Amino acid sequence: MTLWIIIFGIGLLTLLTRLSFIALPAGTRLPPWMRRALEYVPASVLSAITLPELVMHHGAADVTWGNYRLLAGVVAIAVAWRTRRVLPTLIAGMVVLWGLQVVTT
Repeated sequence: MTLWIIIFGIGLLTLLTRLSFIALPAGTRLPPWMRRALEYVPASVLSAITLPELVMHHGAADVTWGNYRLLAGVVAIAVAWRTRRVLPTLIAGMVVLWGLQVVTT
């Protein structure tokens, strides 16, 4: 029973958090500190999604030269930093990943 209360509570908290930005009355201004904090949300969410995919290999952390996803990710990060454009970043990362997979198989 405690598990269900926790699941329900987390679900309710998630719903209220997301609903708070949708259901704000028109003309409501967020405080400057909250607007600054919200600027970092996309980068933090993207990092939380991609970092485990780059570092984990077969269920364990792998930060060696044999982890092609990590190498392709490093190249993609370098391209993103240099160009600040999405399409070249995606293309560079995928070309490196596919190239490494083709060369080693």
